[in-house]
Amino acid sequence: MPEPATPATPVTFPPAFLWGAATSAYQIEGAAREDGRTPSIWDTFSHTPGKTAGGEHGDIAVDHYHRYRDDVAMMADIGLNAYRFSISWSRVQPTGRGPAVQRGLDFYRKLVDELLSKGIKPAVTLYHWDLPQELEDAGGWPERDTAYRFAEYAQIVGEALGDRVEQWITLNEPWCSAFLGYASGVHAPGRTDPAASLKAAHHLNLAHGLGASALRAAMPARNSVAVSLNSSVVRPLSQDPADLAAVRKIDDLANGIFHGPILHGAYPESLFAATELLTDWSYVQDGDLALINQPLDALGLNYYTPTLVSAADPEAAAPRADGHGSSDHSPWPAADDVAFHQTPGERTEMGWTIDPTGLHDLIMRYSREAPGLPLYVTENGAAYDDKPDPDGRVHDPERIAYLHGHLRAVRRAIAEGADVRGYFLWSLMDNFEWAYGYEKRFGAVYVDYTTLARTPKSSALWYGQAARTGTLPPVAEI
Repeated sequence: MPEPATPATPVTFPPAFLWGAATSAYQIEGAAREDGRTPSIWDTFSHTPGKTAGGEHGDIAVDHYHRYRDDVAMMADIGLNAYRFSISWSRVQPTGRGPAVQRGLDFYRKLVDELLSKGIKPAVTLYHWDLPQELEDAGGWPERDTAYRFAEYAQIVGEALGDRVEQWITLNEPWCSAFLGYASGVHAPGRTDPAASLKAAHHLNLAHGLGASALRAAMPARNSVAVSLNSSVVRPLSQDPADLAAVRKIDDLANGIFHGPILHGAYPESLFAATELLTDWSYVQDGDLALINQPLDALGLNYYTPTLVSAADPEAAAPRADGHGSSDHSPWPAADDVAFHQTPGERTEMGWTIDPTGLHDLIMRYSREAPGLPLYVTENGAAYDDKPDPDGRVHDPERIAYLHGHLRAVRRAIAEGADVRGYFLWSLMDNFEWAYGYEKRFGAVYVDYTTLARTPKSSALWYGQAARTGTLPPVAEI
């Protein structure tokens, strides 16, 4: 193993490493009612009083739909060589069924062409949480049919863009879609039904498998199909057997429920045992696991902070510091016997502890779970209370330190044998941060929400220098 990097030893990445940034459609596009687009569950949810901070929504967001050329030029100026974005399902297929609206597809065709003209590699995510409202009205992800509708949508988009886009991701963070959407209700569609959330998880897995097959049927064989999981790094409060059992339960609900069928063709037996009072899993039909367990070309990993758990004290109210919003309902079905704890250390504006060792551990785990499968960090970043100085510049040394620490963790994993081929910081620019509205700024680019003017922060300049040179600059602010 190479000697650990010191301030005098440059941290250098492989020459083909992708240096990207990521966004999602509902968070940046706006144009909510233009060119045939119809409401998604996030349109409905964000317009429901009390669901988002300040009642804010993505009707305009940061108006990327109309400003995409300038945004792509800005990416090129920063020095990015990759950009991960998602498709708005209801912009392409307004009812979630039937033929595509070509005006919707045309936006993504133009975006892809613009990226390619600037030498930026596009990476498309088909689903980043914005289910067409008509499909939710028909039952949403707890209904099996939604998975088949997703496969049809995947085929439409694959046929439209597969000749120019090589990197594809079926789903982003299905855990959030299933458990924040259908168990805790802090995300759209805002339902609080633990049994339904487990059904949703299975049908999201099925959608991934069917969608992967549909993409492969519609695109050139050279293209890469992946999924992005926000797998948790779950750690015990102590080595007490009860705390270790709590880790196993949360690991199953956070990780095994998705990577089990997707990577290995089976759910953990311990997951079935833990949830048997909620569901009999009879919706897992014969042949489903084979449909889900499609060969992958890569795996995306999203990481922000580790999870610290213990067995709950039955005499005390269990602490809830799981980092997934405020709700009277848990996002963890059948886990009332587990307590969540705030991990020690410095925190971001989200209250999430900064711990790059978690990213290293996550990468190494999936190097073991899926040996030989290329890995990408498809989201990693931090929210801070960024403000322009009197000269209009935005200095964010905390984010530079965050990125430096986590990229060093990625490089350490590569040195230890992990096949990590790229990193996409979250996010390219400040945007609509789901239930937090516009309160939390994750962007490397500052957005003035009054004028929608974009200003690259010092972290964008730092990251751009890393992208251009393949070597991490010093943490000292640019």
